[in-house]
Amino acid sequence: MRFKSTYKNILLLLGLVFFLSQQNLFAQNKKPMNLMNYDYEDYHFGFILAYNQMSYSFNYVENYQLIGHNSSEYPNSADAFYNAEATYYTRSVESAAKPGFTVGVVGNLRLGQFFDLRLIPSLSFGTRTITYQFYRETPTASNSYLTKDKSILSTFIEFPLHVKYRSKRLNNVAAYVIGGGNFKFDLASQKKSQIDVTNAYGQQITVIDNIRVKKMDIAAEIGAGFDFYNSYFKLGIEFKMSFGLLNVLDKQDLLYDSSIKSMKNRTFQVSLTFE
Repeated sequence: MRFKSTYKNILLLLGLVFFLSQQNLFAQNKKPMNLMNYDYEDYHFGFILAYNQMSYSFNYVENYQLIGHNSSEYPNSADAFYNAEATYYTRSVESAAKPGFTVGVVGNLRLGQFFDLRLIPSLSFGTRTITYQFYRETPTASNSYLTKDKSILSTFIEFPLHVKYRSKRLNNVAAYVIGGGNFKFDLASQKKSQIDVTNAYGQQITVIDNIRVKKMDIAAEIGAGFDFYNSYFKLGIEFKMSFGLLNVLDKQDLLYDSSIKSMKNRTFQVSLTFE
């Protein structure tokens, strides 16, 4: 997986938040505390706007690069790379994250002086790109390589349930950490996995031309952030990682999934909460 850009984004954003929080603290030294009774309310509500990056982590079949696949496993017989006599090998499978966004509603229940229970029903939109490199070995034609990108769109209905631990306020700023689980249901998991093509005999057929994923997932989540108490509302900036616990690969025994034993969702998210 290509995590370098994600980690770089995390470090840059954490640095930005730290800088802004320090500027906020210095500017507030002689200012009164806002929303003094806010954290003593039994419950409150708000909403969330977020940027996300979705990707996959793979558990590969052992020695998958050495396993040959016959033409019946090639998904699209109308594709120019298809050859009925060929043997196909998968050289690499990689997942790249693409930008997406999330909107949701925040429900917060006070558990104690520094602990809250938070339910955040959300709708998340995102795209993952899986890049394959195939090798074709043909007895009657030249051998060749093919790099193919496959995009997977997702529209998740999510129900994150988190426990939030907040630090003591310093003027109008408090830091916090969160941890919990997330039940996710993908409304778009099967979209664009099938296409209609014309085969070598001039017949219209429907083929599966993409990897297929299951609709349901459960994820473990961990994150951290800062709360900024303003005169009329509380603004939160939060960074969160989500790790899928279930294998979401809907295996079809085609070339796209034959090298993958299991596949799990991964999501990095930066959120703004308004409460």
